[in-house]
Amino acid sequence: MFKRIAYIAMVLTLCVVVLGAYVRLADAGLGCPDWPGCYGTLTVPQSAEALADAHTAYPDVPVENAKAWKEMIHRYLAGILGLFVLALFVQAWRERKAINVSPWLPTALIGIVGFQAMLGMWTVTMLLKPAIVTMHLMGGMTTLAILTWITHRHWGVSSAKFLLSGSTRYFVRFALLILIAQIFLGGWTSTNYAALACTDFPTCHGEWVPNMDFANAFHWFRELGENLDGQPLSLSAYVAIQWTHRVGALITFFYVGLLGLTLLKQVQLRGPATMMLVLLVVQIGLGIANLLLYLPTVLAVAHNLVAALLLMTVVMINSKITD
Repeated sequence: MFKRIAYIAMVLTLCVVVLGAYVRLADAGLGCPDWPGCYGTLTVPQSAEALADAHTAYPDVPVENAKAWKEMIHRYLAGILGLFVLALFVQAWRERKAINVSPWLPTALIGIVGFQAMLGMWTVTMLLKPAIVTMHLMGGMTTLAILTWITHRHWGVSSAKFLLSGSTRYFVRFALLILIAQIFLGGWTSTNYAALACTDFPTCHGEWVPNMDFANAFHWFRELGENLDGQPLSLSAYVAIQWTHRVGALITFFYVGLLGLTLLKQVQLRGPATMMLVLLVVQIGLGIANLLLYLPTVLAVAHNLVAALLLMTVVMINSKITD
């Protein structure tokens, strides 16, 4: 039962992460002005009476049903995920002598998912503050990574002997850190709407090192679209965000790529290493395509999906080389 719940929760988390990206990219993050309901109800207002009540309660926020439904479906799915994580927690302590992970790991998930719910609320109440939205994304990715680890420990095969060289283990572990850092940079780029700050490639506005404002670009506590003084964020700040994400992508490509080529030589890791390399190439291609095609929603969502799949693959490789 524990391993089945873990597997379902992992797949559900992937769906929630990708749907969350779609909601953000479709500009539906504020489709409902309140939380956890929508205009004071647990569904989107449809009838004339419900619409009138919504207008009375929120006179300055017109009801946009399409955006509201996208946001509410995301919330419903996240709520179902919360129930699965709770079930996983209960089963972990019931079967603690039989499972292959510490029961404290599913216990930690309860805290993470609870904090995720608070971040979801703050995303609405703080009007898409970049720090909150980025933390929300990273919380979702963290949940996905932990559930992938738990699932692989019960469905996969693991052994430290799969590695021909013990030192390679450190490079595999470090690949996870690099990927997490790059996902953060991608999240910061997306939540600041800086993805199209540079629309040429490989240069940015025709320069390899354009004019950039890092101080305002990466200030954690500023509001969306504003600098430290509350003025509109300058183009140079948006460029700094996008350019840094590009540099991170280059580092990730070379590091993870070389690691993947190394792991191909080891029979038990050839399958996941091949998957990691394919996802890496696809991810870089999607990043470039998003720039040159001006961020079509389908490609932008696919970019988030492949990032999540790449994270899952690297976590699975880390689990596979761990006794």
